[in-house]
Amino acid sequence: MALLFPTTAVPKAYDITADGLRKMGVEGLILDIDNTLTTHDHPVPDSRILQWLDQMRAADIRLILLSNNHPPRVAPFAQKLGLAFEADAKKPLPGGYRRAASAMGLSPRQTAVVGDQIFTDVLGANLAGMPSILVEPFQMEPFFRFRLKRFLEKGILRRYWKKQRRREL
Repeated sequence: MALLFPTTAVPKAYDITADGLRKMGVEGLILDIDNTLTTHDHPVPDSRILQWLDQMRAADIRLILLSNNHPPRVAPFAQKLGLAFEADAKKPLPGGYRRAASAMGLSPRQTAVVGDQIFTDVLGANLAGMPSILVEPFQMEPFFRFRLKRFLEKGILRRYWKKQRRREL
């Protein structure tokens, strides 16, 4: 089960702070796109995400996008944000995560993964030896396979939060 548990969880990516990342020893973030930075297949990021990205840059946190989507979806989005990217990443396989960290000049331990899905973002980060930060999706996807994954994630998240509460005691 530990492979499916995030290192930490926050409501949205813009709730992540540079100070919190430094406490984790993190110098760079690998960012998922759909439902992490914007709604599914939307070409423009949420305005709060844009402000947050500027804050991360000002704090010298390195940033890169990692997506299972194809370059025609990822490249224009990355260009709008001024970020490098890795498309067709084959998440949760660890290769894309390791290439992204290497592209930022960082080790896996210095790199955290930010995403909304346990079975891709969190699992891939854990397989690559990276901390993971799970965020709540911007919206629920209408597609059956996503709805099934979200249903399965609920049980995992219940166990994760129960374990977190025990740690706080």
